[in-house]
Amino acid sequence: MVELTGVVMSADSLRYLPYVTVNIPSKRNGTTTTDNGVFTLIAEKGDTLEFSSVGYRKKKYIIPLDLTSSRYSIIQLMSQDTFYLTATIIRPRISREEFDREFRSRDIPDDQLEIARKNTNYQTMRMMMAVLPHDGQENQHVYQNMQAQKNYWAGQQPPMTVFSPFAWMEFFKAWKRGDYKRKR
Repeated sequence: MVELTGVVMSADSLRYLPYVTVNIPSKRNGTTTTDNGVFTLIAEKGDTLEFSSVGYRKKKYIIPLDLTSSRYSIIQLMSQDTFYLTATIIRPRISREEFDREFRSRDIPDDQLEIARKNTNYQTMRMMMAVLPHDGQENQHVYQNMQAQKNYWAGQQPPMTVFSPFAWMEFFKAWKRGDYKRKR
């Protein structure tokens, strides 16, 4: 193992390059340089380092196999990469009325807050509760409530609701509503 410390600089002006990605592709391991272009990385002899930054050409560096020390320092110079974009022609709108008409007809997508409001709407949540299956936490909660209710009356007979005035009141209300009539 080698503790690799280095500085990344621009080749033309020798300025420190901040936030350059220093990567070991074979190990999917890497780091970025600090504000001063300094980086530290643990690697092995023979590993290939890849330096990349926006606006600069990618560089590769192979750690020498004949190192005698467990520490190694490098200075990596990066040259600017120039690339050309295709020409874009920007034309003004013909009239203010046309701009207003196009602006009003444009469909503006919802932002994150509006999407969250729609997803937490009461009717939406009720509909989702009726359609979506329960997750493990909800099933565990129901099971534990059933077990607690069963253990509450452990060792004795659960009460009979025949003597409950509230149960009789519900029975009479259901009878008046016709809940017990035969359906043909």
